[in-house]
Amino acid sequence: MNQLTNAHIKEAAAYIREKTSMAPVIGLIMGSGLGVLGDHIEQPVVIPYHEIPHFPISTVEGHAGELVLGTLSGRTVVLMRGRFHMYEGYGPELTAFPVRVMKALGVASLLVTNAAGGINLAFASGNLMLISDHINLTGRNPLIGPNDDELGVRFPDMSEAYSKRLRSAAQEIAGAQGFTLQEGVYVGLTGPSYETPAEIRMLRALGADAVGMSTVAEVIAARHSGIEVVGISCITNMASGILDQPLSHEEVMETAERVKSQFLGLVKALIAVM
Repeated sequence: MNQLTNAHIKEAAAYIREKTSMAPVIGLIMGSGLGVLGDHIEQPVVIPYHEIPHFPISTVEGHAGELVLGTLSGRTVVLMRGRFHMYEGYGPELTAFPVRVMKALGVASLLVTNAAGGINLAFASGNLMLISDHINLTGRNPLIGPNDDELGVRFPDMSEAYSKRLRSAAQEIAGAQGFTLQEGVYVGLTGPSYETPAEIRMLRALGADAVGMSTVAEVIAARHSGIEVVGISCITNMASGILDQPLSHEEVMETAERVKSQFLGLVKALIAVM
């Protein structure tokens, strides 16, 4: 499918509405190893991705591949337990398609999370980083192609891709919970190979604090849709060349498991004020 239209979005949203009468106001996209948040949703309605019209299939370990609707921290939410990546062969418009569907369901605020490699030398594996901004180095954009004015303007403003209001709230919550929430710039690449040490040195020179293989297309589509966004990276490993050890997806999953309680505490409290 080269171009997803508003008709495709409406068809997917209509299918979800047939499964539940809940009207979510907050969308949640969980990265590698972070889908555990879905276990805390009350009165959950679970819909596998493969049942939803036009949804791609998540193929990555640590991504369950299901949509969960229900209540969390007193708010009605829709959670993606697993996301789609360009390295799986999907174009950016497909990786961002669920965000469009969330908007059609009534979502006004979006929390995106990801597992990321730490570039900032002050970071350590297991830190949580609030995303202040991003650099899109995928060479792709979900808005390329004809613009549907019903979805958003042709040239959307990205000067506040990540909400200052929600970032301030997240920092207050972290302070109250007694831990340091790092903050920095996330750079998105396509992957699936991890970066070389030379690429990491380049990214640091460009102003990046963390690197990953997701998020940017989803956030661009969300802002195009008028959705307020907050993002959190779990620094699951230090990027290539910083430590004298190879990188692996197993390390990503192990670190995500280790910071699970801190991550859950922050996200649950943040959802309550979104």
